[in-house]
Amino acid sequence: MNKDRKSYDGLSIVIHWLSAVAIIGLFAVGLWMVDLTYYSQWYKPVPHWHKSVGICLAILTLFRLVWKHIKKQPSIEGQAWEIAAAKIAHALIYILLVSIFISGYLISTADGRAIEVFDWFAVPALGELFPSQADIAGEVHYYLAFTLIGLASLHALAALKHHFINKDNTLKKMLGVK
Repeated sequence: MNKDRKSYDGLSIVIHWLSAVAIIGLFAVGLWMVDLTYYSQWYKPVPHWHKSVGICLAILTLFRLVWKHIKKQPSIEGQAWEIAAAKIAHALIYILLVSIFISGYLISTADGRAIEVFDWFAVPALGELFPSQADIAGEVHYYLAFTLIGLASLHALAALKHHFINKDNTLKKMLGVK
């Protein structure tokens, strides 16, 4: 970490906020789409969009992890326990995201069909790798998504706490302001 760096670079900021919007949107759409009936006009397009955005977010997340190691990041502010908690929370967010991507893939490809990402490309299927794969992966996906939203909410609350109570630059660094 470079203590001289005062804020995140523009690309890191865009990726962070784009990821946040995508995660919240995918969560909301995911909750909504499970109640769609076969006769709903949204029955086919919404899951397609959910999968497509999910795959795009997975690619963006992989790029983000590489970018974090290429580009110097500003140091985390706060007391030692806050710095440790932030590092653990960030690691858990990435672990949850990767786990959600894997479980979503296992749900979507259990029937042997590839995942069509908009009309751009297809992610090949491995088929059913274990019995009841779609059901088990669906349960895992559901609970991981709630856990991610809970942790992301704590992450946002911590940033607001740093901004309004500690009056440090934690939130400003991710907004790109001084």
